[in-house]
Amino acid sequence: MTMNAASSPVDVTTARALIASDPDVVVVDVRTPAEFETAHIDGAVNLPLEQVDAHLRRIVADAGGTMLLICQSGNRADQAQKRLCDAGLPGTVVLSGGMNSWIAAGAPVVRGRQKWSLERQVRLAAGGIVLASIVADLWLPGVRFVGAFVGAGLVFAAVSDTCAMGTLLSKLPYNRGRADAAEALACIVKPARSRA
Repeated sequence: MTMNAASSPVDVTTARALIASDPDVVVVDVRTPAEFETAHIDGAVNLPLEQVDAHLRRIVADAGGTMLLICQSGNRADQAQKRLCDAGLPGTVVLSGGMNSWIAAGAPVVRGRQKWSLERQVRLAAGGIVLASIVADLWLPGVRFVGAFVGAGLVFAAVSDTCAMGTLLSKLPYNRGRADAAEALACIVKPARSRA
């Protein structure tokens, strides 16, 4: 099965068939280490989205076979695919709906210590800031505009398909965990039989 960088996202059934039929498929999970620790696909390697940029040249030079990109909902995997495509790497595929769809389909996962997903953390932080600014406005007039700023940021995030708050939250120690870029990059290298 040959995929190009502009390929459409694949559903869970297609992804499972691809993994089962092609031993050279590398499942790359671009979520935070904390999200990866909570639940991931067996055999997946964790290379958080922020590290994709840091190692882009090496990934493009060393990648072999099809790379199946996964995140929580599909958004970060789409971003990773675009960055890899722009850098000249064909053969990447995104799992439509990410781990949410994988788990909903009843596909097997490796479960670890449960932590909140980045999307849930963003909802908590945004909601907490808005609520706190409205309550604080009772004593400090004008503080409600902080809530309006957060609301505007969420609208911008939806329109631009980016999330500055999510990027900031991903840098917290809670989300850092044990992502070993060297280990992930070693798994992405060209399969031995295609180097010959």
